[in-house]
Amino acid sequence: MTDAAFTPRVFSGIQPSGGLTLGNYLGALKRFVEMQDAGTFECVYCMVDLHAITVWQDPEELRKNTREAAAAFIAAGIDPARSILFNQSQAPEHAQLAWIFNTVARMGWMGRMTQWKDKAGKNSENASLGLFAYPALMAADILAYHATHVPVGEDQKQHLELTRDIAAKFNHDYDVDFFPITEPVIEGPATRVMSLRDGTKKMSKSDPSDMSRINLTDDADTISKKFKKARTDPEPLPETYAELKDRPEARNLVDIFAALSGVSTDAVMAEHGGAGWGQFKPRLAEVAVEKMAPMTDEMNRLMADPGEIDRILGEGAGRAREIAAPILAKTYDIVGLIASK
Repeated sequence: MTDAAFTPRVFSGIQPSGGLTLGNYLGALKRFVEMQDAGTFECVYCMVDLHAITVWQDPEELRKNTREAAAAFIAAGIDPARSILFNQSQAPEHAQLAWIFNTVARMGWMGRMTQWKDKAGKNSENASLGLFAYPALMAADILAYHATHVPVGEDQKQHLELTRDIAAKFNHDYDVDFFPITEPVIEGPATRVMSLRDGTKKMSKSDPSDMSRINLTDDADTISKKFKKARTDPEPLPETYAELKDRPEARNLVDIFAALSGVSTDAVMAEHGGAGWGQFKPRLAEVAVEKMAPMTDEMNRLMADPGEIDRILGEGAGRAREIAAPILAKTYDIVGLIASK
């Protein structure tokens, strides 16, 4: 850890590749709102559209998905006046700093990234260079703001560890104490929401079955129907959460109930332990509709006015660049680059 004093600042982002789900809300958006409302950190939230194009995107779909992701942030409770909300491509400092980090990061570090192996698979020779270098851009996203904390899911923890390695190597190579060693924030129930059809798999927009997930654009009837038809086992809920250890579908529904209700899993078990699924799932559906239907309505309202979303993102980008530009300029100076004044 560096000894320098850094402004407590959170950075995080969501890739606008379409189809945000309940998993995105409970695993990310809900926590982003909590961090904003706590007032402990300055919060910078981003639609990482440059990351999205590491695989081919239809241009019109990308624009739509970027606006839809922004609408989801706002509908979930992110206030663009209190947090900085923007899309990555409007702040060129991200790409400029990423190039410097490409010279700091080692090929071996990148090759060990689990997501690279998963996404490139056996066809790695045909994968884009951008996909391989993705973690260096992610490091730039974070460190362009000297972010001290990043809320991440377990699947992104390895990338954050690489961000820490890049910051440490840069500081060591140039004998400075310039970049913070960013800390991960991993906490809370249902940070990893699982499929409604298979409790061993993460809820994902890429699953061919729409019944496996709750989309943030689903209406109240669809949300209710999906929870009532969610896969479970024949046994009723046990008395304690620990007894759900080997029951992934049941545990997933309890986790979701706890996260949507804002209570502990133990509190859910205390109220519903011993209940059958015919009793629990309708109650879960009610809780989900009560929480999510207003979000869906607000997203629809925002998406009807794309110009307003673009205005919000543009203003956010301006505020983001006020932070990132001096950090990039100092980085150039440290490295020995001559930049325009």
